[in-house]
Amino acid sequence: MEYVHFIINFIGEWYWVPLLFLYVGVISTLIIENGNPTKTLSWVLVIVFLPVIGIILYYLFGQKFSKVKRIKKVNDGQAIRLKKEWERLEPYMEKDIEDIRQKIGDLSQVFTFLKNERLSSPTLGNKVELLINGEHKFLGFMKALREARHSIHIEYYIYELDTIGLEILTLLEEKAAEGVYVRLMVDSIGSPELVKYMQKQKDSRIDFKPFMPVTFTSLANSNYRNHRKIAIFDGDIGYIGGINISDRYINKPTDVNKVYWRDTSVRVEGAAVNMLQISFWNSWNLADGKPFLLSEGYLQNIRKEMKVGDAAVSFVSSDPGSVGPYNMEAILIALGEADTKIQLVTPYYVPTDELATALKIAAASGIEVELMLPKESDSYIVQHASLSFVKPLLERGVKVYFYTKGFIHAKTINIDGKISFVGTVNLDTRSFYINYEIAAVISDPKMCRELEDQFEIDKADCELMTLKEWKRRKTWKRTIDSVCRLLAPLL
Repeated sequence: MEYVHFIINFIGEWYWVPLLFLYVGVISTLIIENGNPTKTLSWVLVIVFLPVIGIILYYLFGQKFSKVKRIKKVNDGQAIRLKKEWERLEPYMEKDIEDIRQKIGDLSQVFTFLKNERLSSPTLGNKVELLINGEHKFLGFMKALREARHSIHIEYYIYELDTIGLEILTLLEEKAAEGVYVRLMVDSIGSPELVKYMQKQKDSRIDFKPFMPVTFTSLANSNYRNHRKIAIFDGDIGYIGGINISDRYINKPTDVNKVYWRDTSVRVEGAAVNMLQISFWNSWNLADGKPFLLSEGYLQNIRKEMKVGDAAVSFVSSDPGSVGPYNMEAILIALGEADTKIQLVTPYYVPTDELATALKIAAASGIEVELMLPKESDSYIVQHASLSFVKPLLERGVKVYFYTKGFIHAKTINIDGKISFVGTVNLDTRSFYINYEIAAVISDPKMCRELEDQFEIDKADCELMTLKEWKRRKTWKRTIDSVCRLLAPLL
C-alpha cells in the first residue's frame, strides 16, 4: 500500500518532467519540419496555451503522418506508369497549347503549367455545359447514368441516403446487374451513412470503396479528406463541380423552409474526359480498389476530326502528397496574367498570403476584381475568419459581395472572359494543402460569358460590402473575426 502511495505521490510531484520532454519534442519537430512559419507559430501557440488538449489536436490534425508518405509513393508510382504515354504525347500537347495561346494569349500559361507538372494534358474540341444548382445538374446526370453501357465511375465527398441518393444507388445496382462496371468511391468522413449501409450489402454488385476509412488507430489521418465530386460515364461524359449527391443541393418551389443552395458544376464531353478518368483511376488505386486497366475500354481514342465542341479543357488536381499546392499555383498563374476582370465565387475565403497578395495587386493595378461570399456560412469560425481577410481587399479596391438569398457553395473563377476554373476547390488553406481537390480549367468564350452572366444574376441577391460599412461593424464582432483569424492556418 505504501508502494502505491509512493508512486502516486511521485507522479503528482514529477508529472511535469515527461510532459516537458513531450512538449519540447513536439515543438522541436514543428520547427525542424521547416513548414509555413505562420502555421508553425499557430500550432506552437495552440500547444502552449491549451495544455494536453493542444498536443492531442496536433496529433490528430497537425502532423504529416506516414499516410502522406504513402500518398507520395502512390503518386510517384502512378506517374511512372503513365510516363511513356506522356512522353509520346508531348509534341501533340505542345501544338495544342500553341493553338490555345493564339486564342487567349498569356493566360495559356496555365495549360503549360499543367502539362509541365504532368497533371493534365491540354485537350481541344470539347463540349462543356454550365450547370447551375442540383436541380439542373441531376437531370442530365440521371440520363447519363441510365444510358451507360460500359462503365460508371463516381467519386464524391458527400453522398447522402436521401431521395436523390437512394434513386442513384438503385440505378447503380440495376446497371451493375446489366453488366456495366460500376465503381463507387466516397469519402468515409463525408459519407458515413452510405459507408455503413454498403458494408452491410453483401450481395451488392457495385464495386464500393470508402476513401481513407478512419478507425481508432488511424485517427491522425482523419485530417486528409477526399473533397472531390466527379462522375464519368462510359469514358464519354464527365461531371465535376461543387454539387454533392444530396437533396440539399436541389431547390424545389415546395421547399419553402429550406435554405436556398446556390452551386455550380460542369458537364464535359470529349477528349478531356480521359484526363478525368485517369484522376479517378489514381484515387481508386490509392483507396486499394480492385485494380482495372485504363486500356480496357476506359479511355476514348478521340481524334481532332471527331471534336464535339470548341472548348479547351484541362484539370488541376492536388492532394496532401502533391509536390506543390497545384490548385493554388494554377490560380496564381491565371491571376497574374489577367488584363481586365477577375470574378471569384467561394463559400470559404481563408486565403494563403500568396493568394491575398495576388488579388490586392490585381485590383491596385486597375483590374476589376470581384469576390462573392455567403453572408451566412455553415461554419461560424470560418465565417468570422473570412471577414478578417476582407478589409485589406476593400482597402485595395476589390469589390466584395455577400450572397443573401441562401448559401452560395459554388467554387468558380472567371478571368477576362477567356479562362475559367470550376471545381471543388475553396479559396482556403485546407483546399490548397490538405484535401484531395480537383478543378476543371476551361477556355471557352461561351462558358465564360455564362459564368459572367450568372455572376451578375447572383449580384442581385447580394449586399456590396464597402470599407465604410466594414468599419461600422461592431467592435466585438471585429474582435471575434481577429480571434478566428488566428486559427486560419489550421482550418
